[in-house]
Amino acid sequence: MTLFRLDASIRTEGSTSRALGDIVETEWSAVHAGAEVTRRHVGTDPVPADSWADAVAASATPESERTAAQVAAVALAAELTDELAGADALLFAVPLYNFGVSQHFKSYVDLVLTDPRMAPGAVPATVGKPAVLVTVQGGNYSAGTPREGWDHATAWMRRILEDVWQLDLEVVTREFTLVGVNPALDQFTELADELRVRAEEQAAQHGRTLAAMPKAA
Repeated sequence: MTLFRLDASIRTEGSTSRALGDIVETEWSAVHAGAEVTRRHVGTDPVPADSWADAVAASATPESERTAAQVAAVALAAELTDELAGADALLFAVPLYNFGVSQHFKSYVDLVLTDPRMAPGAVPATVGKPAVLVTVQGGNYSAGTPREGWDHATAWMRRILEDVWQLDLEVVTREFTLVGVNPALDQFTELADELRVRAEEQAAQHGRTLAAMPKAA
């Protein structure tokens, strides 16, 4: 069994999304001791911002006429898709940034979708694979809160991972991660602790579920 793990946090130390992802990975690895884990850190080693445009241009250009940048973009898209196609289970740890999708994860997804195996109309190379999405939010955007509807990332990520890539997806979200950092949120300390514990328990459960799921056909 093999696990593919993507992290989109721009932080290496103190990252909440990485910590939650670690819980999922630990539970998966407890079942598959010594198994291979392929890692992609798009937050600290981002996909080049112009690679998507180059890959799109390459798709409309005969191979013999492609520029060096177009050739490199196509090759990178294939490499990224190979990582997804070659894994038996997938883990994505992607924080909410400025109420929207991490630019690093969006650039990654855009480039992957240029590969013929993942392009619109194709049966994606990821179809049926078990996956976990970990996402964290500095505030709380749940129904009934003052900022309900301000999370413009989670729904988009679910559409990509569940509907476009056709993964068998579980999602765990931790909210109020800025409590203790932003003094304006100090009144929510007790609730934040409860949400942290709940998210960690869900991450552990999803990790065990991910480890128990059979390979996709």
